[in-house]
Amino acid sequence: MRRRTALAAILTAALGLSACGGSAEDPNTITVAYHRYGNTLQVDALMQRVKQQYEQANPGKFVKLDPVVAPESEYLSKLQLRMRSESTAPDVLYEDSFNVNSDVEAGYLLALDDRLARWPDWNSSYIGTTKQAGKAADGRIYGVPLDTDTRGLWYDRKLFAEVGLPEEWKPRTWEDILAAARQIKQKRPDAIGIDMPLGKAEGESVSMQTVEMLLYGTETGTLYDEQQRKWVVPSKGFTDAMGFISTAVGENLTQSKPQIADAQYDKNQRDQLAREGKVGIRLDGSFASGNWQDSGWTDWTKTMSATPMPTQFGQAPGTVTLSGGWVLAVSAASDKPDDSFAFIQQALSVDNVVQYSAATGNLPARADAAADPRLTEANPLNQFWIVLLANTHYRPALPEYPKVSEEIQKSVLDVVAGRPPAEVSDQWSQQVSRIVEPANTRAG
Repeated sequence: MRRRTALAAILTAALGLSACGGSAEDPNTITVAYHRYGNTLQVDALMQRVKQQYEQANPGKFVKLDPVVAPESEYLSKLQLRMRSESTAPDVLYEDSFNVNSDVEAGYLLALDDRLARWPDWNSSYIGTTKQAGKAADGRIYGVPLDTDTRGLWYDRKLFAEVGLPEEWKPRTWEDILAAARQIKQKRPDAIGIDMPLGKAEGESVSMQTVEMLLYGTETGTLYDEQQRKWVVPSKGFTDAMGFISTAVGENLTQSKPQIADAQYDKNQRDQLAREGKVGIRLDGSFASGNWQDSGWTDWTKTMSATPMPTQFGQAPGTVTLSGGWVLAVSAASDKPDDSFAFIQQALSVDNVVQYSAATGNLPARADAAADPRLTEANPLNQFWIVLLANTHYRPALPEYPKVSEEIQKSVLDVVAGRPPAEVSDQWSQQVSRIVEPANTRAG
């Protein structure tokens, strides 16, 4: 691994990152780095519990928990700073699945295929599609999913009934969604017809939860062609996705432009407006109800329902969803990979996954955990969201993706500002071609 430089040492001290490479301190101690901030406090609770379980099951072995206290946008950079040196790299780390490929390319992660092959739960219990979350471009597995999610349309049954829309709503096309949003705005001008991530501060949510949920439901169907290994640009589907957003914003069916520009909207207004019955439709994830529960909106089931996101024209397969989630991985710098993997196995036992999923509202990656009645008790719609995993998509987990995603977010800002969708799409295509190089693209 890379030699630790004086600069790295200074940055580590400045960021409050302890020299936590367990190998240099104690051959019987592993270090676990994870995110602890805001609604990730449940991750901390899980790690505290697993530390006790692991140490009880392995006398003489110890776990040093090393939480990174920072907003999610800063967590990755702080974690990667640690990974640059053997003396600061943790043994086990918690990271967003879409960062796996970039960390593999940087040499930070250990391939786990051999160990997973010897773990019966991997083949017998894990939902097949969720295994993609930790797979890199080289076909090997570098992360074991802690959780997953799906996306669709939440809607307010009471508000729907008030404006004359069906309480059992199943839109077949994008036009059905727009028509419902128009009816809501016409009869309840104070309400938001359709709320979806659109603001600069919402970052990756804009790319994945809004644009890609639209794009993957078009006839283009994808951002990256896995078989040809090419990015799909230019893309008629991307143009159509920009068109949907342009129509929704232009007709004032979404949150207002001041709300879109408000960096605190997602944190301070979105859930509160839904709780007050002022949001008709919400393009969001399965995890939204966990946030509502944590904020004290415990009776959300009396109001909110969910339905799948339809494809653009109702074409097969009829619905679309995307999944993400976080994985547990072993550092390539760890000299205790067996102990580290044993910790991951303990963390991802069926009981721990059930408890964690029930507390967070995230979906379990294990089928046996998904079937546990405790999850249905915690969230009556749990099975609805889990069923969507059978036909889910994942973001391209490639090193270029973060830059492509940034361009997606810029495109949305341009459309919100009033630029024509076709013009925005053309500019996006040019920018992506520069990022990934023209030889790695195909038209779609």
